[in-house]
Amino acid sequence: MSAYTPMIQQYLAIKEGARDAILFFRLGDFYEMFFDDAIHASRELEITLTGREGGGEKKIPMCGVPYHAAEGYVARLIEKGFKVAICEQVEDPSAAKGVVRREIIRVVTPGTVMESKSLAEKANNFIVSVSELEGVYGVAACDLTTGELYVTSFAAAAESLADEINVYHPAEIVGDASVLGLLRETSAGWNRPVLFTDRVPMAEEMLRQQFGQLELAALAPARHRAVSLLTGYLDETQKRSLGHVRRISVYEPNQFMVLDPFTRRNLELTETVRDRSKKGTLLWLLDRTRTSMGARLLRRWIDKPLLSKTMIDERLEAVEKLYLSFILRDELRRELNEIYDLERLVGRVAYGSANGRDLNALKTSLQHVPALTALCAESDSSTLRKLVAGVDGCADLAAMIETVIVDEPPVSVRDGGLIRTGYDGHLDELREASVNGKKWLAELERREREATGIKSLKIGYNKVFGYYLEVSKANIGSLPEGRYERKQTLTNAERYVTPELKEKEALILEAEEKMVDLEYGIFIELRDHLTAHLHRLQKLAEVIAALDVYQSLATVSGEQRYVKPNVTESYDFVVAEGRHPVVEAVMEGSAFIANETKLEKADSSMLLITGPNMAGKSTYMRQVALISIMAQIGCFVPAKQAEVPLIDRIFTRIGAADDLIGGQSTFMVEMKDIQIMTEKATAQSLVIIDELGRGTSTGEGMAIAQAVIEFVHHEVGCKALVSTHFHELAHLGDSLPHLANACMAVQETGDNVTFLRKLVPGAAGSSYGIYCAQLAGLPSSIIGRAYSLLEVHARHEAAAAASELPFAPSSAGKDAQGAASASAAKHASEGIRFGTAYAAAEKSAVYAAPAAEAPAAGSPATGAGLTGEPASPSAAAATASEFVQLSIFEEPAPVAAASESGKLRKASPRAEQLAEQLRKLDLFNLTPMQAMQWINDMKLKLSEEK
Repeated sequence: MSAYTPMIQQYLAIKEGARDAILFFRLGDFYEMFFDDAIHASRELEITLTGREGGGEKKIPMCGVPYHAAEGYVARLIEKGFKVAICEQVEDPSAAKGVVRREIIRVVTPGTVMESKSLAEKANNFIVSVSELEGVYGVAACDLTTGELYVTSFAAAAESLADEINVYHPAEIVGDASVLGLLRETSAGWNRPVLFTDRVPMAEEMLRQQFGQLELAALAPARHRAVSLLTGYLDETQKRSLGHVRRISVYEPNQFMVLDPFTRRNLELTETVRDRSKKGTLLWLLDRTRTSMGARLLRRWIDKPLLSKTMIDERLEAVEKLYLSFILRDELRRELNEIYDLERLVGRVAYGSANGRDLNALKTSLQHVPALTALCAESDSSTLRKLVAGVDGCADLAAMIETVIVDEPPVSVRDGGLIRTGYDGHLDELREASVNGKKWLAELERREREATGIKSLKIGYNKVFGYYLEVSKANIGSLPEGRYERKQTLTNAERYVTPELKEKEALILEAEEKMVDLEYGIFIELRDHLTAHLHRLQKLAEVIAALDVYQSLATVSGEQRYVKPNVTESYDFVVAEGRHPVVEAVMEGSAFIANETKLEKADSSMLLITGPNMAGKSTYMRQVALISIMAQIGCFVPAKQAEVPLIDRIFTRIGAADDLIGGQSTFMVEMKDIQIMTEKATAQSLVIIDELGRGTSTGEGMAIAQAVIEFVHHEVGCKALVSTHFHELAHLGDSLPHLANACMAVQETGDNVTFLRKLVPGAAGSSYGIYCAQLAGLPSSIIGRAYSLLEVHARHEAAAAASELPFAPSSAGKDAQGAASASAAKHASEGIRFGTAYAAAEKSAVYAAPAAEAPAAGSPATGAGLTGEPASPSAAAATASEFVQLSIFEEPAPVAAASESGKLRKASPRAEQLAEQLRKLDLFNLTPMQAMQWINDMKLKLSEEK
């Protein structure tokens, strides 16, 4: 290191304190980077990599960016997951002896960005810390831009840790190395870059100085450690006072509904699955907020639905009053329109980065608070009146800003022009001197033009030469000899000075310099005064944000014709004419088909939903979950009437997704999700599984599906919606007392299929997969081939089923078997395989509880077929013999007659045609009279044929 120049040695010494960051080293008007930092930065920022002599054998890699444009370059590096250390000159170069002293004034990281250009206005930028102590995880989350700090703890479990952290979508995580190691393994599936930094707790004395003994004494050990880890990191990187981070908000995980990352993704609460955008999400629909802080609070409400009926009812009461009072709602929105982002303005004031325009924005916002609070105080809502009762409007702070700052201040606080005339006497005197000096300059310019006769002569100024007289080259000959002293030669002009001009220049510049310094000092005094009142401003911001969210929910509820839900602590979930809120909004005027939901403890708490692809099964199941979430955040719901119980957790498995990085297939990911559900679900949970059992063979998939359904039914006992294409599982509706079959209705007209989007009782007979493939535009050759293969497959299945029928007469021989096979094939091609499903159900083992003891015989939960012992062969045969498939259009021939003739009677071609017409008949839309008329017409046609 001794071989390097003093400046490079200084750089290397400073770099030792920022090894994990790219060091922006201030040299004049540039931030320079050297060595590996230069190589990385030039590649990421796409700037030129050069070299510089530094005393070593080779040139040192170097690149740089202008200091006035550094913010944009820093933002780009932060977005790519880098840390950036800002190193500035901390002494006057003119007074420095040797190398100018430099220090790191701040380390910018993804979780500590303060610049507004790098932040989303309506989203928080959280940094999270994690700790582990005595089998307990502690989690603390802070948004440095607003000063919010939340902390909680829970029993050490990897799933719970991931669930809690993903509520905050952190850009950066710090904490104990052991916990970070666990998180690094799972972060690959988060689909966003996260920066991890190992930390140790900060000194206890410094922590007490930040929060006070009372705040810290109330924290459990794991929470205390998490706060210490996070605060120490913020203090080390920001290197300045964190005056706006003084209050710790403690909460318990059981205060809110648990939504794991997969559920948030599947339900598209805050970002869509396809392109991770806001549009098309529940947040997009409900966000009619007028302030950025209201939008951020709404997002937190959606991320954490309540589990307290009292708090939910309070929110619903406020939303209801605003819903019913359009005038009040409109007046609130008008006042909120004029309020800026108080939370982030407070952050900039505390951070020391607020300028004159920021303070004016703060003043304008505070001036609208009295009208806002008056509207709420005079409303009929007890919740709104309680919210604004005793609120501090901070009118004194608004008045002080009004007195000190001009209406249109400059962007920079170093340029002067900030302070109102009349606020400071000495400042007014300096301004007068500056103004008089400039009047003198104008008068001098007029006199010199008259004396020389040069109309283009002018007086100018720059920072290098000060004030000067400028004469164009064309007029130099007109100047009297020796009148001016030459100062600078330009291409088209000459610049001159006079002793009188230089003397006046000294007076003017001295006055202006003193004036700028004095204005800056007054501004800093004002900003420091506001810093002492940050807690008042933060409390006011919380009130305004809550009001904004209430009016937003009321506005959406009014526009979309939502109804107030009845939130209960009971079990039953009953919704009349429920709708999917987001799909309905996106349809823009098209009618959305509403559906009923009845999940009741005394009747059916589970729905087994079958039906074709594209018929609306997934939409319906998501709809039920979203209605639950909307009710528990305090919003009205899309329905005609809704009774919604408190749901402690929602489990979803919707759509196909794999984990290639983790080495898990789609089926394995689904099984992992179901494993977590079986472990964590309670009777108050809601389970939603779409297309259960896919991803493996038909037999194994059906077996797993039935086993999972039976486990949820018998062991968990929660409300559940399960969709599947295994229509054979419909027999579970007979053996599971709390399970009901439902399907999405379909209308067939000729070769066309119409999905009615309506949930109706009963099981579906077909998935219409080939028809959906046809709608997707597959070539007709593929579609035709698929139908042919389906028919062949159906015949094979029907033949296999017919060979096992216990009631098939042996005397009929092969002819009887062939006729039965043909009949069964006809029904199997339509997706109807009741004989096969029944036989499989009879032969499968009965459900056995995980515990050693089996359900008591004859108990209501067991029902028929769940006695714990398989039926005897004779009993099975006797039971099976009672089930005979009837045909409407074929009269069953007596067994004796069949034996005599050796074959069954074959239906006439006309009868077959009639049967085909009946299959295509739209029975759902026929009245009884129309049906009777159709039957009579067909009877007449058959009679005429005979």
